[in-house]
Amino acid sequence: MCGGCVGTEYPERGTTCLEGGSFLLNFVGCAQCGRRDFVLLSNRAAGLHGGEEIVTYDHLCKNCHHLIARHEYTFSVVDDYQEYTMLCLLCGRAEDSVSILPDDPRQMTPLF
Repeated sequence: MCGGCVGTEYPERGTTCLEGGSFLLNFVGCAQCGRRDFVLLSNRAAGLHGGEEIVTYDHLCKNCHHLIARHEYTFSVVDDYQEYTMLCLLCGRAEDSVSILPDDPRQMTPLF
C-alpha cells in the first residue's frame, strides 16, 4: 500500500461504507508513474467467515498497475442490526449500523 498516492491516509468517512468502487477525491496520483487517472479494482474476493460477509479487493493504478491500497468491507447481522465496516488507505474507514426492524429503537423518543 502506498501513502504517497493518497491525500489523506485512512480518512474518516462517517457511515459511508463502500462495497465496491474508489474514493477518487483522495487519490492525488500514482507515486510510481506520476499519473492521475482512473483506479482499477483487482483481486476481488468475497466470502463468509464466521457469519460475516467480507469483501476485499486491491486498488491499482490504471497505467502501471502500482498497488495503491487494499480495500476491506464487512457486513454482518448482530441482534436486530445490520453492521457495516470499511477499512482502506484510499477510501478511508467507516462503520454503520442499521436496524432491521420497521422502527429503529435507537431513534424512538421516550414517552416519560
